[in-house]
Amino acid sequence: MNGMKKKAAARLAANVRMDILTEVYSANSGHPGGSLSIADVLAYLYKYVLRVDPNHPDDPDRDRFVLSKGHTAPALYAILAECGFFSKAELKGFRNINSFLQGHPDMKHTPGCDMTSGSLGLGLSAAAGMALGAKHQGKDFRVYAVCGDGELDEGQIWEAAMFSAHYKLDNLCVFVDWNGLQIDGRIVDVMNSTPIDEKFKAFGWNVQVIDGHDFDQIDDAVNNALETKGKPSVIIMKTVKGKGVSFMENQVSWHGAAPNEEQYNQGMSELREALDKVLDSTLDR
Repeated sequence: MNGMKKKAAARLAANVRMDILTEVYSANSGHPGGSLSIADVLAYLYKYVLRVDPNHPDDPDRDRFVLSKGHTAPALYAILAECGFFSKAELKGFRNINSFLQGHPDMKHTPGCDMTSGSLGLGLSAAAGMALGAKHQGKDFRVYAVCGDGELDEGQIWEAAMFSAHYKLDNLCVFVDWNGLQIDGRIVDVMNSTPIDEKFKAFGWNVQVIDGHDFDQIDDAVNNALETKGKPSVIIMKTVKGKGVSFMENQVSWHGAAPNEEQYNQGMSELREALDKVLDSTLDR
């Protein structure tokens, strides 16, 4: 991935993180930790991979994206707003009863949202169904989904994994946000799903493990998935929960909590500094 593309993706991810923090602060509720950890992969996908058009969000031939861990909706709303599906001003209405940006994604009311989610485990089944539907219809669109590592506790995840391999859904690519934390603590303590890679391999998937904050690794993994035929792909991303906000990083307490004014100002200051570093970098030279 060349320097110019990396810089553009990093700039977009930095803006997404500021949007996430603003949403949760404005609502005084939400899930910042796991939203911040997927900002980089969403920036990459929407910038360089997904065939979507904000002017035609319901195009039947578009690629689909399913946020299976729907509680991290602030990340999805942020990237959709950044890409022009709706005004960024709407983000401050997050979780307001009069807003179309509710606490979990709603495909009926949110432009660019391909699947309603929130009950963990359901999103991957929906994504698998979309991928199978594409094959039955002779369509070439691809389906991408993001699951949480804590979400792997759900049995339906593994039913969908078996289904996807059985039907050879090579048009399906799933990202597992492996930040190591879920609402009650470390995943290895609550319900140990490791080794995640070996489990998906046993189900017949093409498996890759990467640094989920490294754009070169994300790019290489997605290209590998695009080239893989006859089986679905899973990209297991090692990430940092709360990435980019120092006092949120690797802290389970920020799974579902909102910052106060002082914390919000500190977090935004850190994120703006990170954005300034990206803008001043020589990645594109």
